[in-house]
Amino acid sequence: MSAPPVRPPILLLGVGLLLVAFNLRPALTTVGPLLTEIRAETGLGAAGAAILTTLPVLFLGLGSGVGPAISRRLGPDRGVLLAIAVVALGLGLRALGGLVPLFLGACVSAAGIGLAGGLLPGLVKRDFPGHVGLVTGLYTMTLCLGAAAGAGLTVPLLDALPGGWAAALAAWSVPAAVASLAWAPLALARPHFPAAPGVGSGIAGIGRHRLAWQVTGFMGLQSSLAYITFAWLPSVLRSRGLDAVDAGFIASLMSLGQAPSALLVPTLAARARDQRAHAVGLVALTVIAFLGLLFAPLGVVAPLAVGLGFGLGGMFGLGLTMIVLRARDSISAAALSALAQGVGYSIAALGPLGFGLAHEAGGWNWSALLFCTFALGAALCGLRAGRDRTISASA
Repeated sequence: MSAPPVRPPILLLGVGLLLVAFNLRPALTTVGPLLTEIRAETGLGAAGAAILTTLPVLFLGLGSGVGPAISRRLGPDRGVLLAIAVVALGLGLRALGGLVPLFLGACVSAAGIGLAGGLLPGLVKRDFPGHVGLVTGLYTMTLCLGAAAGAGLTVPLLDALPGGWAAALAAWSVPAAVASLAWAPLALARPHFPAAPGVGSGIAGIGRHRLAWQVTGFMGLQSSLAYITFAWLPSVLRSRGLDAVDAGFIASLMSLGQAPSALLVPTLAARARDQRAHAVGLVALTVIAFLGLLFAPLGVVAPLAVGLGFGLGGMFGLGLTMIVLRARDSISAAALSALAQGVGYSIAALGPLGFGLAHEAGGWNWSALLFCTFALGAALCGLRAGRDRTISASA
């Protein structure tokens, strides 16, 4: 009888998970600060810019949706390895320059991000069952730091690297490749066994529960608010008179503001009886801060950006935490994650596209109204998804 495979140490698993998490947002936050330069060089119109900010969110949903199939075939650990390698590939494609590699790279890297994001909650439930809130907070905080790095460092990279915006965007493939190399030995050390009966129908099983769709609604609508901000905040600030460096700095501040709430909110929410107050409070903070960035004096944009980031980071961490808390076991967590992120990101894709089209039709006032509408929907879904209940993919 052969000895069972050695389980990687928990500390190494945690470090590997954080390295992966760091690379799950730069692909999404690096285009916004350079959108003016990209449009000037390529002739990309307003509708094309809106599509550029929308397609990656759709591919996030597609990546999340195939998570269960990838997990059954490769195992969740190797599925994450595949995902982060795809992210690195998509980011690297941008080095070719031009609109086709830009759009293709955005879609490929987003699919990898969606796949990883769909698999990670199940890994947390499996490997850290006694520390779900803390570990979810840590990897969400690290993800937000990656978003901040992408937003704040891409314009300096544009100035420092030959090759213009294509090289500045492609440079983010390097940390993704490093994460792939770090995660590979951890993933390959884990055995993969055939899926248990019923796993293949996990999404269908979890989808029978109304609560699953309420979690999905919250996840999708809060993501829509985040992707509107990632895609359009630099343009909003530049239209108000900031230059590219200052607008990128403020966007980076916003992303940095996500880090503390991404750590604190999951930890506190996991200890609470339910999460309804967390959801409503964070949505309200997000709306107030975003409207301030649109209309308040420029002298207060820095603290407003931090407040916006705190709200967005907290909502994202809360969404991931509710996925884990509402699921009865790791299989159910993986199924709920695939549903909430797969369908949720399809909902989220409407945000950046609608925001851009609303601006073209009626300026920032119409865009602000759309933002508030999505926020109201997120609050209503959060009131239902935050209740203290659990569901199973098999019952």
